[in-house]
Amino acid sequence: MPRWVPRAVIVLWAGYIASLVLRWTFDRLSGFLILLLVSLFMSLALEPGVNRLVQRGWRRGRATALILLAVVLVTGLFVGAIGALVGQQIADLLQNTDLYVNRIVKFLNNGFGTKIDAASVNKQIQDPQGGFQKFIASQSDNALRLSVAALTGLFHAFSVLFFTYYLVADGPKLRRLICSRLPPARQVTVLKTWELALEKTGGYLYSRALLAGFSAMFHWVAFAIIGVPAPIPMALWVGIISQFIPVVGAYVAGALPVVVALVNPGSSPLRALIALIVIVVYQQVQDYTFALKITSRTLKMHPATAFGSALAGAAVLGPVGAILALPGAAMLQAILGEMGSRHGVVSSPLTSIEPRRLRKRRRRRTHDGD
Repeated sequence: MPRWVPRAVIVLWAGYIASLVLRWTFDRLSGFLILLLVSLFMSLALEPGVNRLVQRGWRRGRATALILLAVVLVTGLFVGAIGALVGQQIADLLQNTDLYVNRIVKFLNNGFGTKIDAASVNKQIQDPQGGFQKFIASQSDNALRLSVAALTGLFHAFSVLFFTYYLVADGPKLRRLICSRLPPARQVTVLKTWELALEKTGGYLYSRALLAGFSAMFHWVAFAIIGVPAPIPMALWVGIISQFIPVVGAYVAGALPVVVALVNPGSSPLRALIALIVIVVYQQVQDYTFALKITSRTLKMHPATAFGSALAGAAVLGPVGAILALPGAAMLQAILGEMGSRHGVVSSPLTSIEPRRLRKRRRRRTHDGD
């Protein structure tokens, strides 16, 4: 047997075992790594504001704590207001089930020519052995699971805030520590990359906030005209959720106003249907007109690149990946754009970006000037 065979076998098995260990470690640490990734994103988003306060004489730790506290308060007020509204609607729905069933059945019978018996439907709902009551009873068993999930979510939120605070408050120390291990040329590259990350993250948040503002204003006016209860909270909910949660955000955001319009006393299924149509139409108009243009201008990305990066991020990390994909792709594009040398492009119809009419006009002007 050749001498290299035993060594090759040992190396092969060692590599296989090492890959299993790395896979097992990554599976156990994947949640922690996602928390760190979210914390890094938040630190990049908050650091420009902290730097401005530091330039005005604030201590970096206090400035970071103030901005994080403002973010927590605004988020808490928004979630609390929406949660109180949803809880009120659910309680009202459970207390007035017969009224809502009669209203929906009347709408279906008059609008679509059906012959549904409202009394029979209410009887089936109130039947202890019926499917509806069994479903309500089965959900009570999930109360403990929901409580544990809520506590887990709070723990993850506090973990993100903790890591974000130290990433921002000790940002200069962290960058000095990294740069002290690198030669001067590499230090310039690292700091320039960090600046690009700050710029692209800020551009992403600016574009999302701008789109959320447009969406909230439009839906506020639309909901007020339609007669959807609490039009301002519902418009803010649709604007924020639909813009900051890609892919499924529009569907999650649109479900709440439709349900509120459906179950609120004094409303009708027709109002809920109109609200649904308005939400869907606006989302389609936004996605195919100005949303990609705003994203491409603020992040300096092609609309197709922005759309593809969001889909890729969602496929890899879910909603978190979809949110972080746009600034990450913009930063990667900017870094790759700075690398390598550039050359002039030869003249060819395949590389021309001007329409034929403009080229002909330019040629005529050049010929007339000669």
